Amino acid sequence: FYTGFDSDNSSGDFSEANHKVPEMLDLDPHQSNRTGKHNGETEIQENGIKRHRTSLPAPMFSRSDFSVWSILKKCIGLELSKITMPIVFNEPLSFLQRITEYMEHIYLINKACSHADPLERMQAVAAFAVSAVASQWERTGKPFNPLLGETYELTREDLGFRFISEQVSHHPPISAFYSEGLNKDFIFHGSIYPKLKFWGKSIEAEPRGTITLELLKHNEAYTWTNPTCCVHNVIIGKLWLEQYGVVEIVNHSTGDKCVLNFKPCGLFGKELHRVEGYIQDKHRKKLCVIYGKWTECLWCTDPTTYETYKKSEKRGSEQKKKSVSEEDIKSENDEADDMPEVQDTVQFIPGSKLLWRINCRPPNSSQMYNFTSFAVSLNELEKGMEAILAPTDCRLRPDIRNMENGNMDVASKEKERLEEKQRAARKERAKDEVEWHTRWFHQGTNPYTGTPDWLYSGGYFDRNFSDCPDIY
Repeated sequence: FYTGFDSDNSSGDFSEANHKVPEMLDLDPHQSNRTGKHNGETEIQENGIKRHRTSLPAPMFSRSDFSVWSILKKCIGLELSKITMPIVFNEPLSFLQRITEYMEHIYLINKACSHADPLERMQAVAAFAVSAVASQWERTGKPFNPLLGETYELTREDLGFRFISEQVSHHPPISAFYSEGLNKDFIFHGSIYPKLKFWGKSIEAEPRGTITLELLKHNEAYTWTNPTCCVHNVIIGKLWLEQYGVVEIVNHSTGDKCVLNFKPCGLFGKELHRVEGYIQDKHRKKLCVIYGKWTECLWCTDPTTYETYKKSEKRGSEQKKKSVSEEDIKSENDEADDMPEVQDTVQFIPGSKLLWRINCRPPNSSQMYNFTSFAVSLNELEKGMEAILAPTDCRLRPDIRNMENGNMDVASKEKERLEEKQRAARKERAKDEVEWHTRWFHQGTNPYTGTPDWLYSGGYFDRNFSDCPDIY
């Protein structure tokens, strides 16, 4: 969540290295890395497909000895971008890697590409937009702020995509990304600039920036922005987060629009995690209604069925919450075999079609920063990878690598060293009146919205890294 803390303009009132790191949680040995391999030792299955790791090298540290408020109360009146948080509140991923988690449910993009009906394509795209925030559920750890010029690449031949991102600005923090299908069937790109607000008991992150998905076969482009993320109980109590706000997905080719309302939890938490919305055509005729929870699943039904159901609810008709079995799902969705078995709390409307269901997390996820299986693999440094990665890749960051390995004191000192190196480099550029130049992205205009955007310049996968900056 809230990237933007840990600035190189920190007031310096709080030194992470001076704080004792709390005890390490016990990791169930039965849930250890089932491949028996860690960094650089990815196992190969018999069919030739790489098996990614299923556990981190070390379990997370307890945060019970620390309070976010103990840090924030010293910084009242300061910009949130100037607050340095102790490393114990981090998770061992860069924000660039967190962005890559958009691709966890890439099967939804593939599904959109395969549909001939534009309504079904929009339904799949809407599900993809909701799934992009699903990995944040119970993820109250803060990703590391990317250093200026930091990059992250991910190629997943098994999932059919490759991805590249770059930190293109430090103040304000802006992350740009570009992904493409290996079959040349889609392009997914955007830039994210989180706007942070501290409300006393909560921290709110408004993710500014446009996200664009192009389905090349259908000559279609969709754009949207993510909902606002809010972390509660930063003063006292258990941290928890919610997503809220209206997300509008526009099909710039057909004029169709999907409006999704991520509902705030409300006074008694009745609306917690709920998502409701609809798809309309260019004449504003409602084509279908979408409902569910971003932490569980998403369904769609026709507007008449939805309105009839809601009216019967208002008349006091008792509607039992249905626990949807695998047989129900198979009858509603052709790809039900790929869906995990998760108990719903969403009230199912008969006749609805399942659009998306959240992936089950590893059994030891709570001891691994509540990572999904996809997130666990993101910082894996496979054998031979270091020789071909850009020297600015997140996997090579010593503070993240040491935290992942459980070396918290070393990680904290390395984080301070990197931030000081970044400060010194900025001062040197100012002294010599040299402007910073991004390597893989450039400022431009989004061709569909006409708004300012960061666009991929190309060439990364040619692997000419001779002029990459030395940031580590």
